[in-house]
Amino acid sequence: MKPFQSRREFLQNSGLGFGALALGDLLSTDTCGQGTFANPLSVRPTHFPAKAKSIIFLFMQGGPSQLETFDPKPVLTKFEGQLLPESLQEFDLAQINTADSQVMGPQFSFRKYGQSGLEISSIFPRLAEQADKLAIVRSMHHELFIHGSAMIMMHSGTRLLGHPTAGAWAVYGLGSESDNLPAYIAMTDDIFRNGASMYTSGFLPAVFQGTPMRSSGTPVQNLVRHQNISAPEQRLLLDQINRWNQQHRQERPADSRLDARIANYELAFRMQSAAPELIDLSGESQATRELYGVDKEPSARYGKMCLMARRMVERGVRYVQLICSGWDAHGDCKSNHEVQGQKVDGPIAGLISDLEQRGLLESTLLVWVGEFGRTPIRQGTNGRDHHPYGFSAWLAGGGIAGGKTIGTTDDFGFAAIEDKVHVNDLHATMLGLMGLDHEKLTYLFEGRNHRLTDVGGHNNLAARLVRA
Repeated sequence: MKPFQSRREFLQNSGLGFGALALGDLLSTDTCGQGTFANPLSVRPTHFPAKAKSIIFLFMQGGPSQLETFDPKPVLTKFEGQLLPESLQEFDLAQINTADSQVMGPQFSFRKYGQSGLEISSIFPRLAEQADKLAIVRSMHHELFIHGSAMIMMHSGTRLLGHPTAGAWAVYGLGSESDNLPAYIAMTDDIFRNGASMYTSGFLPAVFQGTPMRSSGTPVQNLVRHQNISAPEQRLLLDQINRWNQQHRQERPADSRLDARIANYELAFRMQSAAPELIDLSGESQATRELYGVDKEPSARYGKMCLMARRMVERGVRYVQLICSGWDAHGDCKSNHEVQGQKVDGPIAGLISDLEQRGLLESTLLVWVGEFGRTPIRQGTNGRDHHPYGFSAWLAGGGIAGGKTIGTTDDFGFAAIEDKVHVNDLHATMLGLMGLDHEKLTYLFEGRNHRLTDVGGHNNLAARLVRA
């Protein structure tokens, strides 16, 4: 196959190559990051020494109840069927009717685990074995009651669409350590309920956007090379594209937009072998498969996602987002959370154990959270409604000192009252553990410098979480 002499000749004769090179999400970029990096995904220096190199964000889509997971409230049993005390009815907003709703007691028992005596619900028997590695934050809060806006808040630090997600900010700040895989990968066991806004780069250059990946079949859309073009021919096409792009860039030294496109074409080519290898678990031992629960239901799918997450951080992926759907317990909260616990308990516990055995836990930060919690009052038939005033998250790995709790809610689990942690504070802490100052990690857009934590956020949570 001879080299093409012009763009016109290339476009007329080489259409078959575009499908394999497209990788829609990767190659939609026309812009690249600020600065003068030849490769916009080059590794950047941190603002200060980092504790973690990678983050695995375990997002429980739908809103798990803090009262059935990590925030025991025995007083609810005493008030079962009664109205909330008048002191709590001041939260009588349109979204939550506190005036005539009955208290619903906890649906599961709690026990103390580990040397720390951390209290964890019975729906997480295997995760409870890792209690001394968990730092539970019981005072998470924000102001949003609707799934869509709350999920955007948890991922982007704001209720507004079009803003970058935390993973995009992390890659923008640190670059990529993987030559053959995207720096930011998102996976779900169902659908991305908010679509691409769950992994968007927002107003950051599109090169920092997350890549949605499947756990089976073709991992990324448009990845497979067309059957009518050989690998050498595709390499020749790519080289020709790059020559033109390099020439175009040299003629416009102040315009760095082509840097991202050049990097993405090369990454797309390398991913054709790296991505299928990533999801091929045939080389994993039977003991490892059992550890993650990949061969049994209901943990099989999320177990495979967790196992793939370990393989991703081994290969230098910076930010991995694993979404478990189905936590929206408006009806039978007990039945819902039993099933959800069975889906994630073994896989997440296995992930922590496996990372530790492989020497990766200290460099990998795990964050578990939903978009909000649930009310202490009954909705429908033993269900609970959305509730952002006080809910739980936990962190592990990445230098975290486990076996501790941060913050409290009131006796009914209604509102965070001590050591309150806003979503912006959590994001500031996540960036801080990766060596990034959330106030310095900014991007100029529409006339002002934006950041993940907007105009809020404090990194003081890290001081209470990090091992001395």
